[in-house]
Amino acid sequence: MYPNIYYNHPCMNGYRMIPNPYYWNSYVNPYQVVNHDSRQQTIRGQARWTKGGTITKCNLPWSSNEYMTAAVGEDAPYACGQSIKVGNPSIPGREVIVTVVDTVPGYSQNQINLHRRAFEALGVDLSVGVIDVDITPEPQLEEEKWGKYLLEVVQIAYPGYEINEYNSVGKTQLSSNQTRESFDYVIQSDSETIRIRGNVVYNPNTDRVISFDLVEIANNG
Repeated sequence: MYPNIYYNHPCMNGYRMIPNPYYWNSYVNPYQVVNHDSRQQTIRGQARWTKGGTITKCNLPWSSNEYMTAAVGEDAPYACGQSIKVGNPSIPGREVIVTVVDTVPGYSQNQINLHRRAFEALGVDLSVGVIDVDITPEPQLEEEKWGKYLLEVVQIAYPGYEINEYNSVGKTQLSSNQTRESFDYVIQSDSETIRIRGNVVYNPNTDRVISFDLVEIANNG
């Protein structure tokens, strides 16, 4: 795997919203496959937001992963600490990677609670309350582990910014023991939006990082 880089905020005090599952849209099929191939299963579901809390079923703080965290149903096929990609289908390309830190009784596999920061990162005002989402579990994210590695570096390098989008833009085999992967990230604060190109060079035989860099690039409109 890759070196551990930690950037911890103090855990936010607050409460965990546990909505009545009967208020959810009964017409959302928890097994509706939105995008399916041999590598991934994306299901359409719904998300609410939460302020989080100090105690979780996973013993992981809601402040993990820069508050990009979530709670899932007790019977959902997601493990504590697992990464899930959550996308907003109403805004193409708007997605976040969240870490599972808690569970919610009564939720089905396509119902999820997002920390308020993750909810807002999907381009939605908190007053909306509930939105449709696309949920993509591993193993696809395992194939994108270098994108997640650089995502964590971006979060450290740009405190106070939210990552609204990230996409793989290329993979190059430099030699038998060096591979370069590049990803673009769109981050946003209250005053500006920045596009960043991240590059990581690693040894594919050992999964060790050789070098990485971040460069701000101009938006193409």
